[in-house]
Formats: sequence, C-alpha cells, structure tokens
Amino acid sequence: MSELIKHECGVAQVRLKKPLQYYADKYDTLLYGFFKLFLLMEKQRNRGQDGAGVAAMKFDMPAGEPYMFRERSVKSNALDRIYKSTLKQYNKLQRNGDMLADYAPSVKSKFDFCAEFYMGHLRYGTAGGYSLGDCHPFFRRSSWPTKNLILAGNFNMTNTRQLNESLISIGQHPIFAADTQALLEMVGFHLDEAHDDLFHKYRDEGCPSEEISSRISQEIDLVEVFRASAREWDGGYTLVGAIGNGDSFILRDPKGIRPAFYFEDDEIFASASERAPLMTIFSKGVDDIKEVPPGHIVLVKKSGSVIVEEFKEGDGERTQCSFERIYFSRGNDASIYKERKAMGARLTDQVMAVCDNDLENTIISFVPNTSEVAYFGFMEQLRLSRRKVVKEAILRAQSENALDDQMLDELIMKNWPRGEKIAHKDAKLRTFISNESSRNDIASHVYDVTYGIVGTNDNLVCIEDSIVRGTTLRQSILKILSSLKPKRIVIASTAPQIRYPDCYGIDMSELGKFIAFEAAVSLLREKGKGDLLSEIYRKCLESLSSQEVCPINYVKEIYKPFTAEEISAKIAELVYPKNVGWNGEVCIVYQTIEGLRSALPNHTGDWYFTGDFPTDGGYRVVNRAFVNYFDNAQVRSY
Repeated sequence: MSELIKHECGVAQVRLKKPLQYYADKYDTLLYGFFKLFLLMEKQRNRGQDGAGVAAMKFDMPAGEPYMFRERSVKSNALDRIYKSTLKQYNKLQRNGDMLADYAPSVKSKFDFCAEFYMGHLRYGTAGGYSLGDCHPFFRRSSWPTKNLILAGNFNMTNTRQLNESLISIGQHPIFAADTQALLEMVGFHLDEAHDDLFHKYRDEGCPSEEISSRISQEIDLVEVFRASAREWDGGYTLVGAIGNGDSFILRDPKGIRPAFYFEDDEIFASASERAPLMTIFSKGVDDIKEVPPGHIVLVKKSGSVIVEEFKEGDGERTQCSFERIYFSRGNDASIYKERKAMGARLTDQVMAVCDNDLENTIISFVPNTSEVAYFGFMEQLRLSRRKVVKEAILRAQSENALDDQMLDELIMKNWPRGEKIAHKDAKLRTFISNESSRNDIASHVYDVTYGIVGTNDNLVCIEDSIVRGTTLRQSILKILSSLKPKRIVIASTAPQIRYPDCYGIDMSELGKFIAFEAAVSLLREKGKGDLLSEIYRKCLESLSSQEVCPINYVKEIYKPFTAEEISAKIAELVYPKNVGWNGEVCIVYQTIEGLRSALPNHTGDWYFTGDFPTDGGYRVVNRAFVNYFDNAQVRSY
C-alpha cells in the first residue's frame, strides 16, 4: 500500500511449562522465555509503530515480593529500547555479582524479567493519544492475586460509549473514553465479583483464612468471567492477558474478525497475531499451529493445563478481515503468499483489456514493495495465458506446414510479458518540513524510477495492493511515473474499491478521505443528483436517533447509480498528474469483489468494499461517518 493506513496491533504471549532451571540446563539461559517473546514481537514489528509494551509475571513468589512487571515505550524503535533497557538491568546485576547467573532462584529474585509468563504488544493506535499511558499492556492491580489483571489486544469496539455507560450504571466512575480502558474495567468488575463470591463462600464455610486465597486461585473461572464481561461487546478483537494467580489467556471475537494463533508442547505455550512468526521462532510446522476458534478463549491454567472453550456465542458465520491477507500480515505465511499471488493473477484479464492486449508494448512493474508477491502472481498468470496462445498457434501452424523461424520469432519473442523494476521508494526522505508547499514537493519525490526502460509507445502497468485515498498517487507516484513519458499508465489494485469505513481495528473511519467516495460524490453532482446526499443524510440521522438496531447501510445509495468501471474512470480523472508536461492516459483498475472472494475464500470480511458489516455496530458507524462527512466534522465515527 503506497499510502499507509493505520495498521493492526500485534500481540504475543509466551508461557513456560517447565521449571526455570530446565531452560537453563537445556538452552543455556534462564531468559529463554524472555528472548522468545522479543523474537516473536520482532517478527510482528510490522504491526506496531506507535509504541510497544511487555509484561512478565513470576509464579510462586513469597508474600511481600513483587511478581508482576511491565515495561513500555512510545519512542521511536520502541521494541529495541525496551529490549535494551531490560537487558541493561540484567547485565548490571550480573556484572556487580548481585546474582548467580546460572541459578534460577537467584536470577528470578533479582531480575524483574526472569519469569514464567510473558506477554507483549505492538501498538498501532486507533483511539486515544500516543502517550505512555495509552500503551498496552494495561494493568489493574490489587493485593489479591486473582484480582490482578494484565490485558492487551488488537481490537476496536464500535460501542465504547455504551460500555462506559454500563460501567456507570453499576456504580463505577470510568475516566477514559478509550475502548481499552472500558474493557479492562468491565473484565475487572466481573473478575472482582467471581473472586468475592468464592471468598464469601469459603469464609462462610469456615475455611481457614490462609487457605482461602489458594482455593480461589484454583477455582476461579476465567471463562465465566469473560462470558459475563463480553455480553455487550460489539467489535473485532483479539485479547491476551493473565491474572495474578498465573492463569493466562488469549481470546477472539465471535466473527473471527481479528486473527489469533497458538501452539503448545510439553515445554511452552505461545500465541501471536500471526501464524508464521510462531512457526519461525519455535521451529514448528504449519500443522502445529492452531487458530483460536472465533468466540473462544484458550485458557492456560497455572497448573499448565490448557482449556479451549466458547465464551461468546456467534451466528456461526466467520467474517475474517480480508485486509489481513491483502496487506497487514507478513507475506511469508504460505497461505497468505499463495493468496496474494492469486489476487495478482485475477487482475490479468482486466489489465490486458485496458492495454489492448498489446504485450509487446506493455511493461509490468509494482509499487510499493508490499505488492511484489501479487506482481509475481500477475506475471505467472500472464505467462501461462501466453503459453496457451503460443501452443495453440504452433500446433495450428504445424498442421498447416507454416512453421518456420520467422513465424516463431514473431509469435514468441515479440509478445512475451515484460517485467521490470520501475518504481523505487526512497526510504531516506522524510516529509517533516512544516511549509505545506515544500512538504508536498518533497512528498512527490518519495518514489524514484528507473530511466531508459519505458518507451513513449509503452503501456506502463504498476501493481498496487490497494488504493485508499489516492493521495500518494496524486502527489508522488503518477507524477514520477509520468516523467518516463509512457503512452499509458495503468495502476492495478489487488483490492477492490474501498468505499466504507472500518471500525474493527483499522483506523479509516472518515468517508471523505476515500478516493472512491470522492469519485462517486463527484459523479452524483455532475449528473445533477446532488440532492441524494441530503436524503441520505436525513436517513442516517433517523437511524442514529433510533434506539432500535438499524442494519441498513444508507451510504450504499451513493454508489448505486454507477458501475465500478465508471467510478474507476472518475478516480483516474481525479488523480491525473497535472502540470507535468505529459498528456498520456491514466487508467485505474480495481480487483472485482468476485475476484477477491475467489482468491480469499476463507476471509470473507469485506465490509470496507461491500458495505456489509458483520455486527450491528458497524452499521451505526457507517451512517455516523456519513453524518460527520455531511456536517464537515473531521472526527472518528466510533
């Protein structure tokens, strides 16, 4: 994606199942879990640029000794900073002789991050600010172990206001409006209730005071805690965390919108937002890694036993986020790699039709680097199609005794797909200059090109993974590509037109920023149908004022009068590079919805393309987004 939208947060969890000394003896380090956590987070670094945080919990610490620790940073290279600062403490203790480096009780008592449980979070903020206080993991502290709670996640809730109102209705005084805080307090409330019910039960039965805590730790039921907590949750979420008695968990929303994976063996339990990092870090095969079932919690008890149980019932229909496959997750996952190739392959017929099927004068490239795998799929499909044509022509010529060297040269050599590396991103450039015109000028040079390859009679095709706002196309990519003076520039997006906001993790909730929406509104006004916008505004206001659920997306009416091709043509007009001394043609080609679903059969979450939201809250968000647009209120719609 040449124009970065907000990414998805990443979570990681490592739970050791053997005594600490076991890892020192086998792996020559007492910090085995600590190092694995950071490697797991490093492999998911693409999922967090706003900050990072890690937490550790030590088991069976004596009363009075701390056992839960946290380190967070919102500075640049946050993960590196955390890693270095924690190791600095370890190295200082070792250098000063304050602990026996190969003796588990000594290191565990002295070094904060020598523990049995670790969790980490890579943050891409979609709500709140970027201060340290907004950075996960979140702590809820108590002197009772089973009331201590650590929580982090990759999620957005569509009904944060409702959740905060629920907290107020039970007598709480929530301070923060962010959904993270609302979830933390909601889970904390039901955790307190579960703890207190057990406490009163055993106290009333005459259980000795010194035994009550251990009994509560053994019997507290986190599955029931989350069943009670999640009744009103509407959104997409993956949550990881633990309570102070040593029980840890990872859970996932009922629609499976946000991804979550885990594995366990006799040494370790680990979970993450992506499958490939777990495979790489722990040398596991693809079949070793399990997907957290939608609506389920994977609970690891202090004893090491693993429980997988449903905590929130769904309707059985998965709507896993398709953007995870298109862009967010790392492409070294085997299935994601194949799917991205398939998305590129499904663009070939549309693109070649735009290029008049002129292979001899068409050059294929990609921009940015995240589109490279789709480019491979596009070129592979193009070559397969070309081979079929060539084979048929050779067999036909052979049957007619017309096969000769000249015919083979004309048939094959002059019409073979041409792939070149044309666009290069200059990562060193930064658009930090405050003057608007100067900043735009620098932005236009973020990409560079290879000169001397493209001719004036060539079609220049660039494969993109998605086009959201069109800003980078307008300000940078098309300007620099037009300097090569091709006959035609074709930008081909492996994703369909992004027409609607997302409210389940991706921070793109302002309709007016989508180039497809801008194009559709322009077409309405050009055709004298601008009054439709006022009518849609009225419908959206009515739906938002109603207390009843209104699962109708009124914004669909904006796109209904036009074909996808008409909107693409208007987008090409809107992003056309002006004042660059080039008068060639710009064509924008988008993946079809059918092509997307064919390439991603198991990830049907496509609401940002189709407007069909998986939860009731999504419909409120899209209608709220239009009201905000109409009122010129540039705010998030959830």
